[in-house]
Amino acid sequence: MTNPATLSRRVPGTDKREAILGAALELFVERGFFGTAVPEIAERAGVGAGTIYRYFESKEALVNVIYREQKLRFANVVLDGFPSTATTREQFRVLWMRMARFATDNLDAFSFLELHHHARYLDAESRAVEHRMVQLFVSVVTGAQARGELKLGPPRLLMGLVMGAFVGAMRNCLDEGISLTEADWKLAEQCVWEAVRS
Repeated sequence: MTNPATLSRRVPGTDKREAILGAALELFVERGFFGTAVPEIAERAGVGAGTIYRYFESKEALVNVIYREQKLRFANVVLDGFPSTATTREQFRVLWMRMARFATDNLDAFSFLELHHHARYLDAESRAVEHRMVQLFVSVVTGAQARGELKLGPPRLLMGLVMGAFVGAMRNCLDEGISLTEADWKLAEQCVWEAVRS
């Protein structure tokens, strides 16, 4: 898959803002927010350092734009056409497999969202995007608990178990250079479902 930063260096006239976003995403994943300097982003994007400040007032503003854009991309993949009338079991399966597709197809975006999830430099708008998604999932979990389909307990606890398992599976495989197949993801989904179902 071609990344935006590489594309911007090869194709004259490619949007500079997109090149900056692509380069910053890569570098924030590779080096973290504090380990990445604006001139490094500019160099990778193929623009002057001053150009970045024409689009983003600061490095903090840049990381927040990336966070919101990637979080909304994730939401679109996971929630578009979500089977809201299906059983909780089927909803869980769909949710898990869509998360797997997003993470597999968008490794940098997945890694970025995990690395920056609770960062103190996220602004109120970025935190609000995350809060809306969490509240949506809390309502789904609460409804399933009321129907006796999920274990009782704090919804955020169950959600944490699911996401912890998902991120752990993904991270361990990335660290070892292992690509998970659809069958692997299905096995993992079944195991996690068994942990949270009533």
